[in-house]
Amino acid sequence: MIRELQVAGVFTTNSYFYIDSHSKAGFLIDPGAQAGLIYDTIVSNGWKIEKILLTHGHFDHLGAAELLGEKLSAPVYIYPSDAQYLTDPVLNLSANYGNAITVPHFEELQDGEIIRLKENTGLYLKVIHTPGHTPGSVTFYSPEEHAAFVGDLLYQHGPGLTNFPGGDRYQLEQSIINRILTLPPETILLSGHSSPITVSEESRLLLQE
Repeated sequence: MIRELQVAGVFTTNSYFYIDSHSKAGFLIDPGAQAGLIYDTIVSNGWKIEKILLTHGHFDHLGAAELLGEKLSAPVYIYPSDAQYLTDPVLNLSANYGNAITVPHFEELQDGEIIRLKENTGLYLKVIHTPGHTPGSVTFYSPEEHAAFVGDLLYQHGPGLTNFPGGDRYQLEQSIINRILTLPPETILLSGHSSPITVSEESRLLLQE
């Protein structure tokens, strides 16, 4: 099952839980802020978060990652191209808002990697490298749930932003066209700052531009 939790820091961000309903083990994706709220949600539901996954290295998607990683004994994962963002408050943009956020402890993901739980649940996510918003932006795809966690690659109203360090408009467009719109049309795209949109709806939206 997938559950969304909006957390509010400088910006409001959608954090996501992808949980096996039987074992209650699962993943936490993009814990942007409010570590206490996220932790209380996990505890109150009896969930066991095994891995914390980051779609990219901006502070509004990782602000609570270090603290939650410690409290939950769960490693934090990011794509190598964005690893430097976790230790550089200028790159991750937190320095712009007077709060230098870093995540010094993390592990790296690879394009095409299948991320599984320790428990033999069958629940997994596929890593799809989708650069453009940042060099190491990734999408986490669940064929079973017909869902993809796209971070800030795109929103309900269109493509994501590229006016930050490392952003690249051409790369972002190519990621959307070649790696997202090629997913099954019924796939639900779960973004960091908007309501869900399906692949087929996103395709129609881009054709109108």
